[in-house]
Parts: sequence; structure tokens; C-alpha cells
Amino acid sequence: MKNKRLFLIAGYDPKNEADESLLYLVSSMAGMGDVVLYMDTECNRQQLNKFIPFTLHCDASRHREYDFGSYKRAYIWAKNNLKLSAYDFLYLINDSIYGPLKDIKPYLEKMESLGTDAFGLVCNPHKTHPHIQSWFIGCKKSVFLSKWFDDFMNDIKMLSDKGSITKQYEQGFSKKILDNGLSWKCLYTVPGRRIYNDVKKLYKHNLPFIKKASFIRHNGRLGRQILYILSNTDEKLSKVILSNAERIWGKEYIHWLLTKNPIKIIYRKITYAIKKLFKEGI
Repeated sequence: MKNKRLFLIAGYDPKNEADESLLYLVSSMAGMGDVVLYMDTECNRQQLNKFIPFTLHCDASRHREYDFGSYKRAYIWAKNNLKLSAYDFLYLINDSIYGPLKDIKPYLEKMESLGTDAFGLVCNPHKTHPHIQSWFIGCKKSVFLSKWFDDFMNDIKMLSDKGSITKQYEQGFSKKILDNGLSWKCLYTVPGRRIYNDVKKLYKHNLPFIKKASFIRHNGRLGRQILYILSNTDEKLSKVILSNAERIWGKEYIHWLLTKNPIKIIYRKITYAIKKLFKEGI
């Protein structure tokens, strides 16, 4: 066991594959602790075997419970097969992100030194439901060895839509921490949808991941921001990210998205602004 950390990683792939981008995430975290991987996909054993060198356990099934359903299954395996009390920290991480774009060790150490029971990379400061964004959550024994945490994880089930998942589990987890007299804090505070829309700014502020959804937002208006990140990231990782993006969304779309043509970029901004105006009003 390395550094007394246990990472429960949730994976998903719309084409039932486990490619190099997930392998990069898993192998990076494996250098910092022990890893259990569970994928919400019909990924076959041959695909999963590539993770064997980096995980204590890896499995997959199409459960349709989103990331928390995979967290639940990874947690149940860990509880039944590992001594959880031997770990100082337990993390929940999902693959809705590309990266880490930077050395992850200093971020882990900084989160673990915040002096709170739970912590994360990014807080969404929602007016009524502030919460740790569920793609990177960490916690101490005061959380993951508690009965309420065990009940929370075991009670995760399929809900009707992603919004319900966010309210019940993502926001609900942070609320549970406070309801049990504990505390949480994050390294970054990112309001609303800026985690998707301000990727260049966040990269410049050293956020070590980029959300995959940035590739399909705002009518391609974020292409220039994404291109900046790819141009300033390790070449090997950039190729891994591009390979995954092209496989998921198609080479033609990614080529269109990452244009350097200033006229096309301006046109996208204008058409997106017009679309937003007619949809939402002034």
C-alpha cells in the first residue's frame, strides 16, 4: 500500500471501451496509492486487463447509476476485501475529466492538509446547496469509517436523470458531512458552469484537470481555449486526450473544434450569442 490512500475510480465509456485516457488517470493515481476501478459500461475483460498492473481490483457492468453507482460498487468491494481502517484517506474520482495535466502529488498533499474531514479539488458555491464537485472528492477516516458513510454508499440507486443524481448524491454528500458535525473544504471555488466554460483560465490557475464536456459546449466556442491547453500540456498526454476525443466525438468534429482560423472563431462566438439571446432573452 502506497501513502495510505485508497482511490475509488468510476469510469464510463459510451462505446464500451477502456482507452488510454482512463489508463492515464488510473496509472497516475496508482502512483499515489491503491486503486479500485469500476466502470458503468459493458467493457469486456480483455479491455479491463490493461488496468491489472495499476489496480487492486477492476470490473465493469452497465448499471446506469452514473458515477456514484460505480463508487458504490468499488466501495463495497473495498470494504469486503480490504482493511479500510489501514488507510488515512479515501478518494472518489470519476473520469469525466482529462488528466492529471500536472503532477497530482502536491494537490493531494494540500487537500489533505486543509484540516477538514472531507475535501475536494473544486467547490460549487451554490446559493442553497454548496458542495464538493463529485469528480474529485477526498475524505479522512472520520468520514469513510462512519456508519452514515456506509449507509450513504449502500443506499445509492438508479434515479431518473442526472439532475436527480446531482441533488441526491453530489449535493447530498456534502450536506451529510455537515449534518454529522463534520467539515469540508476545496482548493478551488468555481461557480455555475465555469468548470466547463473557463477551462483556459482554470488551467492558468493550475487546475490539474479539464472537463471532457468542454469539448461539446457553446457551439465549439471553447475550441480555442482547449487548443491552448493541449498546446501547453505534455505532448504524450495531449495525444492521449485527442485520441479519446476523436474516438468519442469523431475526427471531423475535433478538427472543426480546434480550428485556429480567427474568422471561424468569431463566427462561432456570434452564432452562440444569438442562439443564447433567443433562448434565454436579454
